[in-house]
Amino acid sequence: MGGTEDTTTCAIAGGGPAGMMLGLILARAGVDVVVLEKHDDFLRDFRGDTVHPSTLDVLDELGVGARFARLPQRRVSRMAVVTDAERLVVADLSRLRGRHPYIALVPQWDFLDFLAEEAARFPGFTLKMGCEVLDASGGRLRYRCAQGVDRTLRAALVVVANGRNSTLRAGFPLHEIGAPMDVAWFALPKEPDDPDELFLRVSRGRLVAMIDRGTHWQCGYVVRKGMNVDDPHVVGENVAELIPWLADRARALETTSTLRVAVNRLKRWYRPGLLCLGDAAHAMSPIGGVGINLAIQDAVAAANRLARPLRDGTLDVADLAAVQRRRMPATVLVQGFQRAAQGRLVAPTLAGAPPKLPPPRVMARLRGPLARLVAYGGRPEHVRV
Repeated sequence: MGGTEDTTTCAIAGGGPAGMMLGLILARAGVDVVVLEKHDDFLRDFRGDTVHPSTLDVLDELGVGARFARLPQRRVSRMAVVTDAERLVVADLSRLRGRHPYIALVPQWDFLDFLAEEAARFPGFTLKMGCEVLDASGGRLRYRCAQGVDRTLRAALVVVANGRNSTLRAGFPLHEIGAPMDVAWFALPKEPDDPDELFLRVSRGRLVAMIDRGTHWQCGYVVRKGMNVDDPHVVGENVAELIPWLADRARALETTSTLRVAVNRLKRWYRPGLLCLGDAAHAMSPIGGVGINLAIQDAVAAANRLARPLRDGTLDVADLAAVQRRRMPATVLVQGFQRAAQGRLVAPTLAGAPPKLPPPRVMARLRGPLARLVAYGGRPEHVRV
């Protein structure tokens, strides 16, 4: 492997929500942790900026919820689908009985900076920015920092939390579910008389997701898988036709960023000394905005199970298998919901057919279960260490 070698107890590849939350909880539990993030800062164009009740509960359990609440944020409780003929509320979190009956819309760079600041309070936590992980094997992780020098880090456990395109994910058997769409993301200015909500505008052949960010709309124009969406003027014209009160702003659109949607999961999340979490274990569709929160639930479950054996030096592959066993049912449940939404709503609409939405009476009965699924992801985890 070459280069200079350091040691730690747990090395985490990726400073996203899963990696930072795992690093924070493990360091709080007395485990030495090094998080390696390939970018120099968190100031990037994130698409997933929704912090759901399950994550807000975890922040309370860590004693940092009040500080998080002081971050600039929007709070929304309703998710709606707007068709050519009607507006349907598909999830209403305000009816939930938890401490946080809403979704907090917080720029992800602010959220990650917040987690980094909280984790830095513990002496066992180290965050290395601008350090890209290259490979990992035999209890060693090789990485390269801005200076171009390869270094190695020996660890009892390497956690792969650097996304669905991680090179460390290679070689793990994959269950591919697939997605019929890609998404062109962009921002449009918000004006005072605009509605305050989170909704999906649906019309034959076209869909656009609208997320109220206070100062602007975060928008996702949904297209058929593999379709070229590089022309922002085409996207803007379609959005203008779908949402007339946005027409002037949409027609002035100049840039978009394309997300190639994938829905899949590893059949096995681990091998001796290595564990995959978050998108590295299960790539999620943007439907429901639940990806970040499932990743954080993975991190909480992993910390609960692994903190003691990591401290005691008794970590075994059975501990890693236990993390997957605990988190796999929630992953399957949420991906099943996303697959159903793709089949009943997204695919028919993009094919030019009407969406297969439940009748209003059935939708009213589903509103509560869907709100709980969006809020808590099927199996909410609580900090135990």
